[in-house]
Parts: sequence; structure tokens; C-alpha cells
Amino acid sequence: MTDDSQSPDRQKDPPTAGLLRRHPDFRRLWAGETVRAFGASVTALVLPLVAVSTLHAGTFAVSLLGAATWVPWLVIGLPVGAWVDRMRRRPIMLACDAVCCVLFASIPVAAWAGLLSMAQLMAVALLTGAAAVFFETAYVAYLPTLLAPEDRAEGNAKLHGSDSAARLVGIGSGGLLAQVLGIANGLLANTATFLVSFVCIARIRRREPPPERAERTRGALAREIREGLSTVAGDPYLRSFTLFGATANFVLTAYQSIAVVFLFREVGLSSGLIGVVGTIGGLGSVLGSLVVRRASDRFGSARALLLFETGLLSFAPLIALTGPGAGLLLYVVGSAAVGTGVVAGNIIKAGFLQHYCPSGVLGRVSASSAFLNYGAMPVGALVGGALGTAAGLRPALLVLTVLLPLSTLILFFSPVRSRRELPEKALQTV
Repeated sequence: MTDDSQSPDRQKDPPTAGLLRRHPDFRRLWAGETVRAFGASVTALVLPLVAVSTLHAGTFAVSLLGAATWVPWLVIGLPVGAWVDRMRRRPIMLACDAVCCVLFASIPVAAWAGLLSMAQLMAVALLTGAAAVFFETAYVAYLPTLLAPEDRAEGNAKLHGSDSAARLVGIGSGGLLAQVLGIANGLLANTATFLVSFVCIARIRRREPPPERAERTRGALAREIREGLSTVAGDPYLRSFTLFGATANFVLTAYQSIAVVFLFREVGLSSGLIGVVGTIGGLGSVLGSLVVRRASDRFGSARALLLFETGLLSFAPLIALTGPGAGLLLYVVGSAAVGTGVVAGNIIKAGFLQHYCPSGVLGRVSASSAFLNYGAMPVGALVGGALGTAAGLRPALLVLTVLLPLSTLILFFSPVRSRRELPEKALQTV
């Protein structure tokens, strides 16, 4: 006799019921991810503020801190994909949350003791970045085991939407927490969010199916890594999405690595006002999650992807023109447009990947793509810091934000341009 309660296709309520109503385990995952995203957003703002205002770090040192968060994708991204395909994904996610909770708690403790240093910030950024490699890879592969295929589009939209909203609130809250509690103490909120995420994921009741058992021989790990890379390189859609993602992430991280320093030093904003401006500008990411399904239904997923990515990213140069007073509107409009395009595009691509790739290879395929997508980010952070130091913050932002819309030419000249809908058939792996 089989246990139907463990099947992702089982529904206790009619199909017309909302996913959050009829799927308690998804609610737990959704809640944990939302709180986790809030904490990550607080970190993205507060960590560079700690370096700039508390430790008086320079522009390039702050960019090094941003690079450290993403370097692990270059170092361990590929083997992690193969490892995740061999293991249950939920225990990996739990371990990552526990590690991040301890690491982020160490920063305010060190600040209270008068021992905080850039070396510690770099170590925390590197180690939490490594934990993020494991968590994100496991998370992408875990979601299809939790949701039935017909629920994944709704699930992805809800997860990305709440993620965007949480990050939006986190930017504003991070600035306010830093101003009210002290900048280093603002990271206490982040520590709590990882603890909440741990509890939510631990309470998921559905038994995760065991990974596919395959005979492990000498050199199996290297072979699986090659299979993942070959699959991505050999498929025109995966290849195009990966090249675009790597190029766009390089540019995004390059200008974002100096954006806080730009607003703090060039525009003259306080930490609280930086959070407010970032929050308002981040509304676009929430908008992207709200409109993406309707746009995909009306125009087709492939055409909607091109519309969001090629159209909205062209507003990015407005960010470099930001000034005091009314000039802050340029930052808001530019960042809102970029957020809308990026989040909507990510939702479409996530749904495509989960339909297109079999579960047994999803971990290594997503890790192979992430290796380039996220691996470009530390390089971008270093380039942004070096360019900002050499040319000045505003000229560097202008160059980088002009390059962002140009990266969408990769998608425009890919097979996506000739289709209305992205393919949904299962990928034939090499």
C-alpha cells in the first residue's frame, strides 16, 4: 500500500482552491523563504554600511566585501550541484540556515567587544556565501518534489513575489534598524530571520523522496559535473539563459557594489534615507511578480520574457543621474524598472527550468548555470569597485548602467525571439 499523503500530486481541497490554502507544507516553505529573504536584504544594506561608517573602509574594500559573498559560487558551485543530486535537499537547507544564524550573530558580538574588523566581515561574507551555494542549489531541486507540476507556476510566482516584497521591506528596515540600534546591531534582525527559516523548513511534514541511487565509481563526481556543464552548453535555451544571466549579473553586481557608497558620499543621504529610497525603488520587484503570469498568458512566456528583460532594463542609466532632492526620483524610477524586469524574467526562467529538466539532473543543471550566473558576480563587484575608485562613482555608475540593457542582446538573438511560448518538454540530457 502506498502513502498518498507523500505524493506532491495529492490535493485535499478542490483544484480551484488556492495553493496556500490546500498545501500546508508549501505555506511553511513560503513563510521560511519570505523571512529569510528579509534578512538577506537587511544584510545587503547593513554589511557595507558597517564597513563604510564603522570601519571607514574605502570604495574598493567595500566592493571586496560584496565579491566575497559570491566567490563561493566560482569555487564550489559545480561540485555542490552533483552533491545535491545525491542527497536529500531539506537537511542541506536546514544546516545552511543554522550556520548563517551563528555567523551573522558573531558580528554584533564582536562589535560589542570592540573586536570587529574587516577580516571578520570578509570571513562572514565568504562563509555565508558558501552556505548560500548549498541552500540555493538544494532549494531549486527541492521545490519540484514538493509541488505538483500544475502548481509550480503559482508556487514560483508566490515565492518570487514574497521574496521581492520581503527584500523591499528589508532594505527600508535595514536602514532604520542601523540608524536606531546602531549599524552593527542591525544584523541582529538577520540572525533571527535565519532561525525562523530553520523552524519553518523543519516543520515541513511531507517526506522527501530519496535521491536516485546510482553506482558511484572512481571519477563519478567529475563525470557528473561534466554532464551538467555539457547539458547546459549543448541546449540552446539553457545556454542562452546562462550567458545572459552571467552578463547581466556581472553588470548588476558591479554597479550595486558601489551604489550604497554613491548614495552615502556623492548624494549625501543618511543610512535611514538610503533605506527609504531603496525601498521605494524596489517596488518594481514586487510589481514584476504580480504582473508576470498575466503577461505570460497574454503574450506567451517567450515574448513576455523579452518584453520584461529588453524593455525595462533600458531604464537603468537613470540610476547614475541621481541627485539630491527631486533627483532621487531618477534612482527610484531606474531601480524600479530594473527590479520589475529582473524579477519577472527570473520567475519565467525558473518555471521553464523546473518543467524542462528531469528531477534527477536538476541539481547539477541549475548549479552549472549558477556557476556562471553567480560566478560572474564577484568579478563584477571587483570591477565596480575598481572602476569607481579610478573614474569616480558617478562616471562608473553611468558606464555600468548603460552596459546592462546591452546585455539583453544575448536573449534577443537567441531561439527565444522566434517563439511565443518557451518549450515545456522534458530535456533530453547528454
